[in-house]
Amino acid sequence: MNAQLLAHGIQLAVAPVFLLTAIAAMLGVVSGRLARIIDRARVLEQRLDQQQVSEDAAMTHELNVLARRGHLVNIALAMLTVSAMLIALTIVALFISEVSTLRANLLVTGGFLTGLCCFVLALLCFLIETQLATHTLKFRRKRRPVAVPS
Repeated sequence: MNAQLLAHGIQLAVAPVFLLTAIAAMLGVVSGRLARIIDRARVLEQRLDQQQVSEDAAMTHELNVLARRGHLVNIALAMLTVSAMLIALTIVALFISEVSTLRANLLVTGGFLTGLCCFVLALLCFLIETQLATHTLKFRRKRRPVAVPS
């Protein structure tokens, strides 16, 4: 095996590694959001159980929103994981095709583009989830009394 060929293969494989780093960071952020959603849902469910009332409409609505947010976050996590696997396989295919006679151009291109598409879909789910989270917030500000002209 030629050392120059090996070095070139490593150089080619390094570029997608930066994308893997971004995916890993996103996995951390999104899984943190999921943990917060789960924690909040547990608190609400515990409050509903302690009240022993049929249903509290506000809490039930918030639980429904949390369920939708959790679903979006789960989709984002799945897309990020698939993206990471595809990018990793792309790196392997790049390296193998560079150091051997095996040509994997279609595999490299398809894997990389599909991985990028999964990453974009995960970002879209993340965007929708954050919009849903902020949409349900009620920012209560103290209102200044309005001076009535006399």
